[in-house]
Amino acid sequence: MLPTDRIAYSPIPDRPPLQLPNGARMAVWVVINVEEWDATQPMPRTVLTPPAGGSPMPDVPNWAWHEYGNRVGFWRFVELFDEFAIPGVIAINGSALAAYPPIVRAAVERNWEFMGHGFTQRNLQKVPDERADIRKVREVIAKATGRPPRGWLGPGLTETWQTPDVLAEEGYDYVADWVLDDQPVWLKTRGRPILNLPYTQECNDVAMMLIQHHKASEYCERALDQFEQIYADSAGSARIMALSMHPYIMGAPHRVKYLRRIFEVIRKKRDVLFWTGAQIADWFMAAGPKAP
Repeated sequence: MLPTDRIAYSPIPDRPPLQLPNGARMAVWVVINVEEWDATQPMPRTVLTPPAGGSPMPDVPNWAWHEYGNRVGFWRFVELFDEFAIPGVIAINGSALAAYPPIVRAAVERNWEFMGHGFTQRNLQKVPDERADIRKVREVIAKATGRPPRGWLGPGLTETWQTPDVLAEEGYDYVADWVLDDQPVWLKTRGRPILNLPYTQECNDVAMMLIQHHKASEYCERALDQFEQIYADSAGSARIMALSMHPYIMGAPHRVKYLRRIFEVIRKKRDVLFWTGAQIADWFMAAGPKAP
């Protein structure tokens, strides 16, 4: 199906109002992308260009740049999320569960949510067997955490023409690849519909820090500006806001203090919820329009 076959255009002012519980106006979900980079393959992203060009292997500086996030940066997130009582959502490569058991244990102990994020960190369109990849991710998360993932975030938001169909058929309840709304929306598939949750390309550290090359404070400034507007929009109908981060980017020592400032401001709003993707999905399935 084309995107326009999966979802009809719907202007947000024309929809029936959505109500969150206990008078809350909006919900924020915070997604941590945990990845394992294969040192035998070209790196998914780079911070340092090789002096002679090309794609050398092993690419030690760029592999190590990413590995720092899992060794150090992730644990800064843990301290911060504990301090502000924020439930984390981990979008994790299937291979990363075996590569980083302490990360898995820390998240399980805190009852954080695990989302599928491809078995390896590569374009889903280049995966030889998409269904097998999606199924394997579900299996390894279920084995490591005791419950299968309900959500999916494609590596780099990549999908094939069939991805929503396969996800629904393999038991996933929601996807976050379609960054086109501030409320959850239903996507049609060839079987049962699948829910799409609001995600973000604007408050995403890959876009800001690696592609647009902003200074660290931009993440905080943009996130709070976005929060201010979405909070205002939520006066008549509930809204959802996402924050996306990677341990090797926002977990770097010169950036993490700006993440703290975001949490300090938002936590002062008593009518704003910090929820997981599963909590958002359950609420919308009960309170929102039924699947077409």
